[in-house]
Amino acid sequence: MHTQIGIIVNDGVFLKDPESSELGRSIVEGGIDLVDEIGFEAFTFRKLAQRIGTTEASVYRYFESKHRLLLYLSCWYWRWMDYRLMLATANIDSAEERLKRAVRVLVQQVEQDSEFSHINEVKLNRIIISESSKAYLNKMVDQENKGGFFADYKELVQRVSDIIIEVNPEYKYPHMLVSTIIEGAHLQRYFAEHLPRLTDVVDGEDAVTQFCLQTISKTIT
Repeated sequence: MHTQIGIIVNDGVFLKDPESSELGRSIVEGGIDLVDEIGFEAFTFRKLAQRIGTTEASVYRYFESKHRLLLYLSCWYWRWMDYRLMLATANIDSAEERLKRAVRVLVQQVEQDSEFSHINEVKLNRIIISESSKAYLNKMVDQENKGGFFADYKELVQRVSDIIIEVNPEYKYPHMLVSTIIEGAHLQRYFAEHLPRLTDVVDGEDAVTQFCLQTISKTIT
């Protein structure tokens, strides 16, 4: 089944739109499964081709490198998060309530979205948490930034920053706060799973979400 709602990704990150064919969607689906399973360092297009029953050359017709595939997955994820954020905050008059809802969208545990049958958002979220910084922590970041490859993430940060300014027009660091909350929440999720002594795991509570909500509230007021 094809997606019911289109997520538009910057066409600079791919050679052929993976949404344009069944093979392309299989590359994305299989890529998510394999990166989640073995990690980005061990992931190769040869292994992906073997997983989905195609040739390595066929994968390269869609993406010039595994780095570009990671960029595609990151762009898709931030577009999807922005879509969810807009749904969560629509028709809410109170800026304070919109901010709380936005933060929850950004930092709560992800659940699978039935609107996108070939994307496992739970696995993709794990990839974003553990691997997405590799999309921009590299020597190509300035060139790729000029190509607009990080626009989706920046637009999401901007959207939440605008809400913060509604709540407190005098607050000077909204973008810094939002990006810190997002990246910090990712680290705390990772720590909770792998290095729990670096975080606080509270029984019966989503401690990461509560911490982020308290941090933003106390910081901007």
